[in-house]
Amino acid sequence: MPIEHIVAATLDQLPSRLRKAREKRSVTLTDLAGRTGISLSTLSRLESGQRRATIELVLLIAMALEIPLADLVAAPSVQDPRVQLPHIRVEGRTVVPLTRQNTEPRAFKLVIPATEATPALRTHTGYEWLYVLSGTMRLRLGPHDIELGPGEVAEFPTEQPHWFGSTGRGPVEVLSLFGSQGEMMHVRAHTRRAGDASRSDAGSASADG
Repeated sequence: MPIEHIVAATLDQLPSRLRKAREKRSVTLTDLAGRTGISLSTLSRLESGQRRATIELVLLIAMALEIPLADLVAAPSVQDPRVQLPHIRVEGRTVVPLTRQNTEPRAFKLVIPATEATPALRTHTGYEWLYVLSGTMRLRLGPHDIELGPGEVAEFPTEQPHWFGSTGRGPVEVLSLFGSQGEMMHVRAHTRRAGDASRSDAGSASADG
């Protein structure tokens, strides 16, 4: 943040800091005027923001309230905006939970290495929605064996035998929404090439269950 913005933000916060510091010590404006020699009207205008404070005035007030000057004029703290998401390793895959609340559907980002390319079909209760972020994902769904690239989507009831992973040609990143109650996400799989009949049929199968 440019230094002039920091200074402006500090000055904007000064009136409320002056008032809170005085009230925290149960000092009235009249008492503070007597301790500092600053007129009552000037103090009132300083706390309302109607008058810009000088360093001399702020220093007198800090000394009268017996507080460090930094309590009144310290620059506002700027927190790191980056969110550090926890991740876990599951059977060679990196799983990043994106849903903090224990609600459904749950959202996850999956990073699947190229080595995770051997299908192992399984079934369980629920409904899954998959969006390919990067790479090429291989999806086995019952008799269907399809590949989906970036921007493509598939959804299916997880009671159907299924597996998804890498094609073996490289890693794949996938956004997954999963609901254990088997509720549909109302998104359909789309193919990248209109003439690819096998992928179109498989995409419809994955979308329609």
